[in-house]
Amino acid sequence: MSNLSELLPTGGGQNAVDFVASGTLSSGQTVALKSDGTVEAVTETPVSQSLGSSATFESGRAINISAAFDSLNNKVIVACRDFNNSDYGTAVVGTISGTSISFGTPVVFESAATTTTAATFDVSQGKVVIAYRDAANSNYGTAIVGTVSGTSISFGSAVVFQTSYCLDITAIYDSTNQKIVIAYRNVGSSNQGTAIVGTVSGTSISFGSSVVFDTNECSYIGATYDSSNNAVVIAYQDSTNSSYGTAIVGSVSGTSISFGTKAVYESADSAYNSPVYDSSSQKVGIFYKDGGNSNYGTYVVATVSGTSISFSGANVFVTGTTEYISSVYDSNANKIVIFYRNGSLSNVAYVISGAISGTSISFDTATQVSSGTSSSSGHGIAFDSSNNKTMLAYADGNFSNSGLSKVFQPAYNATNSADFIGITAEAISDTATGAVNVYGGINEAQTGLTIAADYYVQADGSLSTTASDVKVGQAISATTINMMDLT
Repeated sequence: MSNLSELLPTGGGQNAVDFVASGTLSSGQTVALKSDGTVEAVTETPVSQSLGSSATFESGRAINISAAFDSLNNKVIVACRDFNNSDYGTAVVGTISGTSISFGTPVVFESAATTTTAATFDVSQGKVVIAYRDAANSNYGTAIVGTVSGTSISFGSAVVFQTSYCLDITAIYDSTNQKIVIAYRNVGSSNQGTAIVGTVSGTSISFGSSVVFDTNECSYIGATYDSSNNAVVIAYQDSTNSSYGTAIVGSVSGTSISFGTKAVYESADSAYNSPVYDSSSQKVGIFYKDGGNSNYGTYVVATVSGTSISFSGANVFVTGTTEYISSVYDSNANKIVIFYRNGSLSNVAYVISGAISGTSISFDTATQVSSGTSSSSGHGIAFDSSNNKTMLAYADGNFSNSGLSKVFQPAYNATNSADFIGITAEAISDTATGAVNVYGGINEAQTGLTIAADYYVQADGSLSTTASDVKVGQAISATTINMMDLT
């Protein structure tokens, strides 16, 4: 015996288990375990775009709509101003099933005129947070904590975060620091762009001191959280600087937030700014109405580095007047979903999805959502990561501006790579039984491997040195991979 390989059986039989094949499998094929105990090739399957039927979440006129996803209870929450009930702040819980959605009974969270609602979800505390302007209390910036139970939601006491008139309120969750960040226009202080950090405890929320991120007049404020850089990204219209589209990066520490230097991404009037973080590309897409280019829907791709932010060149995603833009990231399809009103097409609401590649986005076909004019009250959007669907909430002029919702799914390629069980040691005919090398074994049916390189299963079933969620092992020759026991 001259080397270690002589200790091992040949033919890829090391740590092999016999399985029945579902479909014809080639030798060296990555396979996934099915629920019936058979194995099939790891592959991608095209899934078509879909848009479900509408469901009513508010029978009265819904205004200032926002939405969030409760990942603890797997529910979506819609917040709005109920015009038919004295403009009271109202919230309702929705349950997605397939391409349908159903709602519980609306619950009032503020018995007063409530505008500019912004909903988010605190994952660490399992609570919904709604920030809003309380018209009955001097238009102060206010927030309230909600607890979902079944198809209903209950609330703690409202807490003022800014004792002055506030507009353009947005709220996000900082998953690293487990804090709520609210950004807004402080009308009572020269319309300065301002942010504040909130800490949820039980059914209440407390705040640190407010921090001005821009002393200029700011409006159309949107925000997102970049989890790869632990950065809060705020996009807004700098009204003092010719209404240019501007962004700034914030870092949370304790109950405070500090900011880097602001940067212009659009040297023209920029409105309805909606930034969203794409965890697959680790980039931020910023979507807005470009007043310098026929009010077209436009985007830039932003890259965060420390407290700085840089941008790709601007590109159009809608050749029409684009308003009331909201966006969310679909982590299942690895696409951004943008919900907007097209002022050039009878003010009807549309949805479009796109995938970031480098510094550009490739878009699917836009789909009409509302049957009539989408009210100028804003749109709510939330991604349900349990059902892998996006909820769209809007007011439809053909239904007396009642609050309606639809479930959207972009086209994508589904993969069974998460069910990877091993690599075939031999070719196996459909329904026949054959050997599959599993973790802890050796597979000798490969070609062109790089010795000592780590290999991963890709979505299409190929093996590559590109990292994925499914690591296989290390190549020990051009044809052999050591399937490391990673358990």
